[in-house]
Amino acid sequence: MDEKKKPTKTVVLFSGPGCVWCTRAKNYFRQNKIRFREIDISKDRKAAKDCERHGCRGVPVILIGSQWICGFDQGKIEKILGIK
Repeated sequence: MDEKKKPTKTVVLFSGPGCVWCTRAKNYFRQNKIRFREIDISKDRKAAKDCERHGCRGVPVILIGSQWICGFDQGKIEKILGIK
């Protein structure tokens, strides 16, 4: 029986307070049992600058392995993680 492969890449979610799309991203990760670390850029200026340096002007920003995604793009997330 084939089981779904669990993603092995590190997932980091850069979020901000009151961000609806950040909440959607967190819910997506939780529903799909994808482990992630969350960093609130309103409390971490270095993280905010890292996001800006990669061309992202708002949240959410998702870092999977070494690949940056600006915004919640489910298709890109699944492609990078190889889950669908």
